[in-house]
Amino acid sequence: MRYATYSKYIAGLADQVNLQALLDRLQDFLLQSGFAGTPWWGDPGDADGERTLDDLRRAILQALIESGQLTPDMLKILRGESTGDDARDQETVEALANLLDRVVQRLVEEGYLKLDGQGGPPPDQLPQGNERDAARTVHFDLTEKGADFLGYKTLRDLLGALGKSAVGAHETPHLATSNEAESASRPYEFGDVLNLDVPATLASAIARNGLGVPIDLDYQDLMVVQSEYRSSAATVLMLDCSHSMILYGEDRFTPAKKVALALTHLIRTQYPGDSIRVILFHDSAEEIPVAALANVRVGPYHTNTAGGLALARRILAGQRKDMKQIIMITDGKPSAITMPNGRIYVNSAGLDPAILKATFAEVAACRRSNIMINTFMLARDRPLVEFVKQVSKICRGKAYFASPMTLGQFLLMDFLKGKTRRVA
Repeated sequence: MRYATYSKYIAGLADQVNLQALLDRLQDFLLQSGFAGTPWWGDPGDADGERTLDDLRRAILQALIESGQLTPDMLKILRGESTGDDARDQETVEALANLLDRVVQRLVEEGYLKLDGQGGPPPDQLPQGNERDAARTVHFDLTEKGADFLGYKTLRDLLGALGKSAVGAHETPHLATSNEAESASRPYEFGDVLNLDVPATLASAIARNGLGVPIDLDYQDLMVVQSEYRSSAATVLMLDCSHSMILYGEDRFTPAKKVALALTHLIRTQYPGDSIRVILFHDSAEEIPVAALANVRVGPYHTNTAGGLALARRILAGQRKDMKQIIMITDGKPSAITMPNGRIYVNSAGLDPAILKATFAEVAACRRSNIMINTFMLARDRPLVEFVKQVSKICRGKAYFASPMTLGQFLLMDFLKGKTRRVA
């Protein structure tokens, strides 16, 4: 969208800020996954592991600067310059502080963000003036509405790269707003739903007896429309949140979270008969609510792929769907397993024979349970390539070697192609 740069401060400027456009610019800040040095396993009460209201205000300020929505006087003050009038300088500083406070207040009031429940001020009592230092102790989180909006934005951006049309029904990986049957009609058989193709039925009767009134219909004239059957799917999304996802100068976990949010939004809006669950795997594995996905950060160091697959298989065992699948996003070799006594055995070097054996055993168990495993690998080391190929061979799944930039396109294309149809 277009932005206007104001020559002087307008009292209602904060109310004119487009919150959805602002959230779009804040997406990387809100979904950061520990790449900036704030991992999720920080000690309880450790303020360094949490983003504060003060951090949020700085991020909003940067977004407003980049979008050109601050006045020239405000920009001068931020650069450490003066307008030439001390009173005007002070007035501009106060206006800028009030602007940021009001934008934060609007984000809270409209349900995109929530302040923590431990001493945080209510929306109508956000820090002002001398109380601004209190912002450094107030933490915030994305609400479910805020996470859903970011998922929608990511989905829209990804689909923009995949498709060209927003309407119609396609057999390609494009979204459709309708699901009209285009198959030819066929004669009615006992047990069929009586979804008559009236023109074809009348044409059959006329062809048999000629045009006359009344038209003589016989059982053999009945033609029914063939409807398209779409299979329902139960999906478990396995996200590797081991420490390697933010190492080597690249944040791989935040793009993975964005894709996960987009996928959950797609399933909820386009495939309501489907289900999706989310698992994080690291030293161990655990399921998280989809609503908590946006706030998750990288976890402990190792990669317990076998533990994640075992948990996913247990979850899918309780799902009554036509198709069951695991989507696994990872960047590393399996380096941990859970022993029968509950202890975690790790080998940081990876590809330990005992760990590989346990992992392949879980893959085989998924195969026996008719669970497809599609692996999205964010690395291309030769040993990893061979490991992923073996996983795909055992479970007859697919493997994609993607970068954080192309992960979303690969994953959505695979998911949409998997929505198979059967003509009944």
